Amino acid sequence: MKLSNLAAVALSAALAMPALPALADAGKTLETVKARGSLLCTGHDGSYLGFAEVDDKGNWKGLDIDLCRAVATAIFGDPTALKIIPISWAQRWPALQSGDVDIVIKASGGTLSRDTELGLQFSNSYYLGTTKIMAHAELGLKSIADADGGTICIPAGTTQEQQIASYTQRLGITLEPVVIQKTEELEQAYFSGRCDAYTQWGPVLAIARAAKGNIDEHVLLPDVLALEPEVMVMRQGDDNWVDIANWTLSALLFAEQEGVNSGNVDDMRANPPTPEVSKFLGVTPGVGKGLGLTDDWAYNVIKNVGNFSEVFERNLGQESPYKMPREMTALWKDGGVLFPLVFD
Repeated sequence: MKLSNLAAVALSAALAMPALPALADAGKTLETVKARGSLLCTGHDGSYLGFAEVDDKGNWKGLDIDLCRAVATAIFGDPTALKIIPISWAQRWPALQSGDVDIVIKASGGTLSRDTELGLQFSNSYYLGTTKIMAHAELGLKSIADADGGTICIPAGTTQEQQIASYTQRLGITLEPVVIQKTEELEQAYFSGRCDAYTQWGPVLAIARAAKGNIDEHVLLPDVLALEPEVMVMRQGDDNWVDIANWTLSALLFAEQEGVNSGNVDDMRANPPTPEVSKFLGVTPGVGKGLGLTDDWAYNVIKNVGNFSEVFERNLGQESPYKMPREMTALWKDGGVLFPLVFD
């Protein structure tokens, strides 16, 4: 085939290909954010309680919102150098690919298809989203195995249907499923006593329990049916931006591990207990240059946002209306699986 024919074939093939969505320029996200003067981060189209919600004064709060603030503070030294963009679940990836947001922090799982098909890249996990079971406290259940022969509410059309079927089969027990599609109707069925137990994503259960105002009447059982790592999500092709997300998360975890919090960070900076803490807080130079940040970036994050324990407890834990335990989202030294990278 002549060269001209080859060129014609190549041109025809290119024209026949479906148009791909326009992607924002990856590789210089930090420079773009600095030039703009603010970080664009995801919120929710409404309230996703505990993670991204708006209070009665119009202020954003939640675990994901505080992580947005932590990244903004790492870059600018100011948690208010941030614009929260209300966004739906379906809008997350187009908004990130187009540059309408710089980073997605929105209870999003790291999955193969999102990595390989959507061209996304993930931070380390900051929350392990488990499928859990809630039961009426008056039943005295210690685990779902004690509910053999009982009933369980399950959201229709979800992976929870298969998860509970597989889990009960392994335990050798039988539960009568009550499968309902709408969350409001499902919760009504459980809270009215139609079901002995209710399976859902753990935070949804804890928040539903808190919303009823009768936390002591319902228990979250220790059974874990499934696990999804929640991650911060970025466009592929900008390793420095991924590094900033990961080291910001590590700063929150390292501070908790070393006992550094928003209340004592100035004392720790004045008298660092270890060489690692000295470098972490910018007393010893070197923690910022390789990331394109100042050496006091981690100090600013802890001073303004707090360590990971502070972030979790005020949004989901004992200082919040939801009273959720840390469980696997605790540090490694406290029986959980979270850990910081090493500040050396």
